[in-house]
Amino acid sequence: MFRLIFYLLGMLVFITLIRGVIGVLARAFSSFIAPPPPPQAPKPEMSSSGELKKDPACGTYISAATSIKRTVDGETYHFCSAECRDKFVAALTR
Repeated sequence: MFRLIFYLLGMLVFITLIRGVIGVLARAFSSFIAPPPPPQAPKPEMSSSGELKKDPACGTYISAATSIKRTVDGETYHFCSAECRDKFVAALTR
């Protein structure tokens, strides 16, 4: 009777060890086959002050660090998009 219990416990330990070894080998093999992760796009630098500027074309407030800037007659304007910038420049040239 004790021999059967030891045999079953031994098989349980053996199966557990085999599953662990197979799992380690599978993870190692998948790291060689899996494609590399895509490169991360650099994040735009944010100013620590968090200053907001008003877009003169549409009135939207935009962060000064991420805005599209255009200098006209020595004054810098901040825009939320290229469309707003183009609309503002077109209005100035009329």
